[in-house]
Amino acid sequence: MDSGMSGILGLLVLIADIWAIVNIVKSGATAGMKILWVLLVLILPVIGLLIWFFFGPKSMAAR
Repeated sequence: MDSGMSGILGLLVLIADIWAIVNIVKSGATAGMKILWVLLVLILPVIGLLIWFFFGPKSMAAR
């Protein structure tokens, strides 16, 4: 993969992680769970994002 493509992929992961963190903060989860989810997404950007997407707390707007 050339550097241009990996740069775009990295930017997309960053945008998705920011979106996930915003949704985690808006969710109805307890403060402790929000912190754990945010740390998971920050420490494992791609895998953490996927785990959050399938198993994480849902935003208040989705309810």
